[in-house]
Amino acid sequence: MATSMIQRLFKQGTKIVGVGLNYASHAKELGNALPKDPIVFLKPTSSYLENGGTIEIPHPLDSLHHEVELAVVIGQKARDVPERLAMNYIGGYALALDMTARELQVSAMASGLPCTLAKGQDTFTPISSVLPKAMVLDPNNLELWLKVDDETRQKGWTKDMIFKVPYLISYISSVMTLFKGDVILTGTPEGIGPVKIGQKITAGITGLSEVQFDVGRRLKPFTAAVWGEETQVQQRVLPYLVSYIGSVMIHLQGDVILTGICLLLKILSIVEIPH
Repeated sequence: MATSMIQRLFKQGTKIVGVGLNYASHAKELGNALPKDPIVFLKPTSSYLENGGTIEIPHPLDSLHHEVELAVVIGQKARDVPERLAMNYIGGYALALDMTARELQVSAMASGLPCTLAKGQDTFTPISSVLPKAMVLDPNNLELWLKVDDETRQKGWTKDMIFKVPYLISYISSVMTLFKGDVILTGTPEGIGPVKIGQKITAGITGLSEVQFDVGRRLKPFTAAVWGEETQVQQRVLPYLVSYIGSVMIHLQGDVILTGICLLLKILSIVEIPH
């Protein structure tokens, strides 16, 4: 399958299916019992971030947790797939990060609420380009690794997964239809931890793929009071507004300029500037 065809396949997906606690070492570091069945959750495809992008930490959080994972890209519609035939439904593989707002996750779980806010925000699924299926001889025998700056944080083998790739495809397809381009995140090995603004993540599948992402702050949209109502104003509006008022004031004199300055200060006082 040509590379361009694989990338189109990747973009056709309707969902990302995450699998939690699929490594015994990871379950242990979180203090959780081993699952009897796969723990499945969904992430939106809007959370994808291409290699080289910036992972955005939303307000008011100071950090996110990294989780490096093997991603399985579905190659054709799959429903009630027998485990023995599951590998026929794979279109390719990728390396992915399941970025997690741990504070939000812990709070949601304690309240019995879903973890969508902790897992599904924009840029929370950084991912590599898709590897052709033929490049990965055995998806259950790959080394995954992740570094933050120059510190190795995660290193593990997919052979240590509790539920292997064929079983995951069979199990998930018995619950929901998998469509061409859908992605299964197969779980993360031990070593998860926080990353903060200004740090850099490098991760890979040894011998096959490597990705790199910066970590930054998500710019917060500011709010302006317009005609007595609160309205969300995009960040790009303010520079144009200030420029326009300044250009008008150039042609004015005396008290009119003072009035213009007061108006500008008033606008700035009701706008929350991203920081």
